[in-house]
Amino acid sequence: MSEHRSRSPRTPRKPSWLRPAPGRGGSGAPRPGAGPAKPPSAEPRDAAPGARVAAEDERSVVDAAVYRDGRRVGTPGTLAATYRRLREEPGAMAWIGLLRPSEAELLSLADEFDLHKLAIEDAMEAHQRPKLERYGDTLFVVLRAARYLDAPEEVDFGELHVFVGPDFVITVRHSAAPDLSAVRRRMEATPELLALGPEAVLYAILDSVVDGYAPVVAGVQNDIDEIETEVFRGDPEVSRRIYELSREMVEFQRATRPLVGMLHGLMAGFDKYGTDEELQRYLRDVADHVTHTSERVDGFRSALTDILAVNATLVTQQQNAEMRALAEAGFEQNEEVKKISAWAAILFAPTLVGTIYGMNFTHMPELHWVFGYPFAILLMAVVCVSLYVVFKRRDWL
Repeated sequence: MSEHRSRSPRTPRKPSWLRPAPGRGGSGAPRPGAGPAKPPSAEPRDAAPGARVAAEDERSVVDAAVYRDGRRVGTPGTLAATYRRLREEPGAMAWIGLLRPSEAELLSLADEFDLHKLAIEDAMEAHQRPKLERYGDTLFVVLRAARYLDAPEEVDFGELHVFVGPDFVITVRHSAAPDLSAVRRRMEATPELLALGPEAVLYAILDSVVDGYAPVVAGVQNDIDEIETEVFRGDPEVSRRIYELSREMVEFQRATRPLVGMLHGLMAGFDKYGTDEELQRYLRDVADHVTHTSERVDGFRSALTDILAVNATLVTQQQNAEMRALAEAGFEQNEEVKKISAWAAILFAPTLVGTIYGMNFTHMPELHWVFGYPFAILLMAVVCVSLYVVFKRRDWL
């Protein structure tokens, strides 16, 4: 746009593989309306660039630096100062790191570097899936970083947005991870790599995010080993742990799987746009690591599914065993009850006869009968033997 051309002349480095490939759809070509449309709230560039942001709290600017030939030539304290210093350094590159920036700061960046309004909206809202979008000469990348927390034994995910243009790199973080200060120190320690321009910075950021997956993979592998032990030990809380880890692996898979396609998309333009051979090797290495990590995560999900199935089988077997033990105990108790009932019935017969003839009424003929006592004894014996035979045949005794 006209205001943008009014800036002081400088010789921006045109990143080879950031230019959209002609004739490609999707992310390989600019979206309709992706021209240099100024955000509605942006102020004219002629009216003191960055004046709006100067009044804002710029604590979100973690580090802003201007580099030329791979070496830092300026460390402005504010976004407005960064804009001015970049104009004063022909052929320089600005690297601006932000942590949870305000809307005004993002709009200022959009106004200065002609960032597309859709990318700015994504950076404001956060909670985006990993993706790569091209808007003219600007590349917008969303990454999901991950780190393993030892104390709670869980995976923490962060979000990082990266704007890469011909002469600038802007990183917008919405969480503590990843630690981009380490990336900056690494790049500054290798000025020959940093001199390759914004695409080299993007490589370093991708490499840092992907390297951060390795401790997570190791931690998850250790968790799965512990879960397997708990499953066969019969820990009642293991099902909940399996479920929580499975949810984390779904999130981890969403963070790593899109990276494979993103990196292959970048590599597809190596030959066409003449990307530096050193960067080609570095990016291929990052792509290999991403592919390996993605395969490991897929394996973790399959393993957790199998472990959950095994745990369900073991729980069912344990429940069946408990039910069988209860049934056996009930059966044994029933057998004991039958024996007790049988002997109670047998002993009840002589008790009944003895009770009747123990009433001593005057008019009871058997009381004065000579064979009355032997008859009573015989009657008790016959009844007891008869009941014993009946209960024996029915396996109550």
